[in-house]
Amino acid sequence: MRALSPAEVLFDGEAPPVLLPVCDHYAGSEKLMLKSLALQQELGPVFDITLDCEDGAQVGREAEHAELVASLIGGEHDRFGRVGVRIHDFHHPHWRDDVRLILRSAKRAPAFITLPKIRTVADAAEMTAFVEATRTEMGIAQPIPVQLLVETHGALARVFDLAALRGVQALSFGLMDFVSAHDGAIPDTAMRSPGQFDHPLVRRAKLEIAAACHAFGKVPSHNVSTEVRDMDVVANDALRARNEFGYTRMWSIHPAQIPAIVAAFAPRDEEIATAAEILLAAQADKWGPIRHGDTLHDRASYRYYWSVLRRARATGRAVPDEAAPLFD
Repeated sequence: MRALSPAEVLFDGEAPPVLLPVCDHYAGSEKLMLKSLALQQELGPVFDITLDCEDGAQVGREAEHAELVASLIGGEHDRFGRVGVRIHDFHHPHWRDDVRLILRSAKRAPAFITLPKIRTVADAAEMTAFVEATRTEMGIAQPIPVQLLVETHGALARVFDLAALRGVQALSFGLMDFVSAHDGAIPDTAMRSPGQFDHPLVRRAKLEIAAACHAFGKVPSHNVSTEVRDMDVVANDALRARNEFGYTRMWSIHPAQIPAIVAAFAPRDEEIATAAEILLAAQADKWGPIRHGDTLHDRASYRYYWSVLRRARATGRAVPDEAAPLFD
């Protein structure tokens, strides 16, 4: 009899939670887009690239910029299919054209479409429905996931409703816009470390977003680190986002940040080894309770250790050879 895999027995017939590359790198100009794509080819699909039509496009040249973005999605530089796009916000007159131009002209659909400055659930629902209708109209077979940027008071107030929307894959925290929306009531020190982790209103926002995502099986994506020289600062930001706030993904705005973020979100070697040992013992015992060392484990903890091995693979870390069949 074939041994059952973790995915078959640990989630009551449901799909495991969505697991995305732990780093989402933003690029707005053609030069930076090409540089990012070259780095992805070098490092592999351990990070996503978001080609930016919002802040990247010059005023009055939105269509031209969208066409540029479309030409890179699915092109010779996009080897892994992990390139998404951020379009303009709901109140910008060009957001629908962004969607049409990109889905019509790209060689394949983007990995995801990010919707910025969400203010209401209705706005997010309308934009998500338009993406779905447009991909259907253009004969694109698979749904295109949507990621929402939470950076306004309205979005934070309804963050659980946003996370519950069908088609939404991830929620990202827009720190600087969120701080600015308080009109000086939050000091600018909260836009960077350590203040971004210490100010009560910012901490609350981060925690609400993460909690909403985990409640509905979506991915919480942490805001950028503005530090571009000292990668120890970036790595510490990523560690705090992961360990203290429950984030499983983080933005990057500089290529040097990518390896630091990926390494910070990757499980440590000893975590990987322990997870493999526990899961292999559980599988051998047909997923009943086991004792590992002086600790008892059952399916509740097995799900945690399975997430460790999944994150290891997603960050390019080696999984013990004997544990490889667990993924079959």
